[in-house]
Amino acid sequence: ISTVELNHFLDWIKEGRGVPCSPKTLARRITSIKSFFRWLHKFGAIPVDPAEKVVQKTVISPLPTILTKTETDLAMAAANRHRSGKKPDARPAALLQLLLATGIKKSECLALSPKHVDLDGPTGPFLFVRYADPNKRYKERKIDLPHEWIDVFKEYSSQHLLNDQLFPWSQRRLEYILEDIGKEAGLNKQISFLMCRWTCAVNDWIIGVEPDKIRQKLGVSKIQWRELKMKIGKLAEGQIKADVEPSA
Repeated sequence: ISTVELNHFLDWIKEGRGVPCSPKTLARRITSIKSFFRWLHKFGAIPVDPAEKVVQKTVISPLPTILTKTETDLAMAAANRHRSGKKPDARPAALLQLLLATGIKKSECLALSPKHVDLDGPTGPFLFVRYADPNKRYKERKIDLPHEWIDVFKEYSSQHLLNDQLFPWSQRRLEYILEDIGKEAGLNKQISFLMCRWTCAVNDWIIGVEPDKIRQKLGVSKIQWRELKMKIGKLAEGQIKADVEPSA
């Protein structure tokens, strides 16, 4: 097989099958093809690597949507209103504030146990993100908790029976809680776990937290961090600019 034939094959994958192929999927397939032929050539199975001159198409996904400072304040105010309703419920505030403070993933949140919250850490309260899968132990980390969340947590834990899970509801129920907070706050954005994660990272960047500390807080590898760091920086620039312009 030649380089020309490989390029024709990739064109067929992209446009000739009648099935949509996103730029990111195409980039992954090119990477796989190049790795495969490089391996064949390395071990002498083929005399020439036909994929060597195939152009890799680097694709960076669009910037995610985050909450601005004003939107964050409105969302927290909406969540806190549930704490003083006819039937007080600190659950929305506990969930939203934890996500915005720690940047944990949805799966990590669902796996949390009350035992993962340490209120008496030597340097202050912290959240211990743990993994049952030994292959993912490198993602385990301790994240400092803001003191203002502790009061919300104590209030929340007194209202709900927490045994093995910090948030003993289904994934979809927790997603609805976040979505409802956004609606009650009058936002045009649908608050999600991912939005809170990115908002947390951008807020840390803006206040000057060291990039590698943000990476460790998010629990991502150095390879993953390359693209994330660029996106967080761009989002932070936009956020700072948006905060300055109204007062100019």
